[in-house]
Order: sequence, then C-alpha cells, then structure tokens
Amino acid sequence: MSSVAKSLLLVVACGVPLFAPTATLGAQAAAAKPSSGKSNGKGKPVSKQKAKGKPNGKAAKKTRGKKPVAKKKALVERHALAAKGSPPNLQSRGALVVDMENGQEIFARKPDQPRAIASISKLAATLVVMDHNLDLDGLTTIRKVDAEVARGGAPSRLLEGMTLSNRDLLHAALLGSDNRAVSALGRAVGLSTTQLTNAMNRRVAALELRGTRFREPTGLSPENLSTPRELLQLLRAVMSHPVLGPIVRRQEYDAHPVGRPPIKYVSTVRPAARPSLQILGGKTGFNDAARYCLVIAIRIDGHSYSMALLGTEGKLTRFGDVARVVDWIVSHKTKLTKLATVQGPPLPAGSSSIPDASTSWPTHQDIDASADASPRPDQ
Repeated sequence: MSSVAKSLLLVVACGVPLFAPTATLGAQAAAAKPSSGKSNGKGKPVSKQKAKGKPNGKAAKKTRGKKPVAKKKALVERHALAAKGSPPNLQSRGALVVDMENGQEIFARKPDQPRAIASISKLAATLVVMDHNLDLDGLTTIRKVDAEVARGGAPSRLLEGMTLSNRDLLHAALLGSDNRAVSALGRAVGLSTTQLTNAMNRRVAALELRGTRFREPTGLSPENLSTPRELLQLLRAVMSHPVLGPIVRRQEYDAHPVGRPPIKYVSTVRPAARPSLQILGGKTGFNDAARYCLVIAIRIDGHSYSMALLGTEGKLTRFGDVARVVDWIVSHKTKLTKLATVQGPPLPAGSSSIPDASTSWPTHQDIDASADASPRPDQ
C-alpha cells in the first residue's frame, strides 16, 4: 500500500472529515472573527447594545425613567419688557410723559407731587444768568468760593485759578453738571450764591411753577424741589432759549481753559441714546434725597415727547425707563390719539419709599459732575 493511501486511512480513522460543510465553516469563521474592537478593559468584547451607550445593570437603575439634562445657555443680559400688562413698566416713583405737539399726557405717576430734583436745578440757574446778560465770551476764574459752594458734591475738573470763557462754563454746568461752574456763572453776572438762589425762585414763580423752589443753586440741597409736571415746563423754557437750547441738545463739548489742556464734557443724558430716537435736550440729577432723576425731550418717528422721571433706584434705571416708554409708544402708536392718560400702577411691593423733603438728611452728595472724558453710568 502506498504511503498516500496509508495517510488517508489514518485521517479517516481519527474521525476528521475530509471536506467540512459550508455552514460549518461559516460558523467557525464567525466564532474566530474579532470583535468590533470595543472592550470593557479586561480584554472581553463589549456587546453592540453596550457599545451604543444603553445602560444596564447598576447604571440602568440610576438612569431608568430620567430624561437627559440639556446644557443651559449662559444668560448674558435679561431684556426688560416695555410693558407689564397695559401701562409701561416704569420704575420711577414720580413720572410724567407728554406729547409735546398736542399736550396729551401719555403716562402719569404722581405728576404733581414735589420731590427733590438734585442737579436738574441747574436748568433754572442757567436761565437766571442768561436773564442777567451773561457775556458768553467773557472770562471767569474759578475761585475758592466756588469750591466752597460745591463742597460735598462730585469732584470737579475746574480747578482753583483756572480761567474759562463763560460759554465754556455754561457747557460745564449743563452737560457735565459741574457745581463749581454754577457758582462761577453767578459771580460772572454779579450774583452771590444767595442772590442767585433768590433769583431762581423768582424765575420759576414767573413761570407759574408753584411746586418748585430752591435752597441753593447747584442741586446739592435735598430742599430743591419740583414736580414732574413743572420740570417739563422748566425744560421747555430752557430748550426754547436761543443760547441754552443748543447746549442741552449737544452730546459732547470741549472746554478750553486759558493756558491749559482742553476739558472734554459728555452729556449726562447720553445713556438714553438709542438708534430709534433723537435727544432734543435734557438734564440728570442725583443726591441722597432725590435718588436718580432725569428730565428729557426726545423725538420718535418725527414726533416729539418729553418725560420727567424722578426718584429712581439704580444708575441706569431712569434710562431704562426712557427705553420702556419709547417701546410702549411705538407699540401703541395707532391708539395714542384715543387713549386717556395712562396712570402708572403702584410700585412693586418692597420698594423703598422716598421721604419727603422735610426729612432731615445727614449727608448729601451730587455725583452728576463729569469727572472724566467718558460718560459714567451714575450721571
């Protein structure tokens, strides 16, 4: 017997088939096929179910029945709605909004209640010095008495010994709300602080502003009082003045002290600016009694409105109130001619009340003055 035949007989004797069926070979290949490459870390392949992230075992007990938590987006800024319910959602304790073209009152909240007005007082002071024939091109030097009048107020960039034109001082008083400028302007027309204050009281009396009075000319005193309604009349008088009107409409101005670098003033009402409105004039104020105040005239879509916002907490809240009024007017534009005055709702519970002007105030500080070239949020 040949060696080949002997080998075949040996294979058959051992029970090994000469030809494996196709199905058997496929099963063997599947058993020998490597896994998808995913492992549990112990060399054992992970099933497709586990590889897809489906929980099982202890993990299933923890996550069963719970939805995956989505990542929260970081809230950069919360938009303040223009209206909460029907009226504008204003935060000012005293407010009045008027259509300047027909006199219609759009919004009112205690419009005839006297409140401290801080540096808005400077509107009356500048009217008085113009009544006394202020020489705009004349020069006035800042003296120690001016610093004394402004004591307790904001730092001034008008240093003792500095000489400026009276035109520059008017801009410093109305745009930068500088207290020393008011005292210097009074001296420029021959008025002491007391005489200037008395003249301011006579001036508002001539305008029939019976709820407006002044204890001193700068606005530092908590006893400088007016109402939202009367402040709109005072602002109108300033805006209609041929010299003062263009000043309160400006947003920036460079004063030029003699022999010194220029001083850049930025209007304290500038934070109210928006692409949708034009600022026609205005004045801010702040002291401990008044809190944050603003009287301003604006133009929206070819229509003019004025508003007085008094007793606001927060440096920018009064400007936020302007934005809320604008948004509300735009959204109610077609209905405004039919609307009666919107009476503002009571302030939210927990809002601190502002004591009346008879309250004794241990300290006061007017911070409306512009201490640097850029606008500050507290102006």
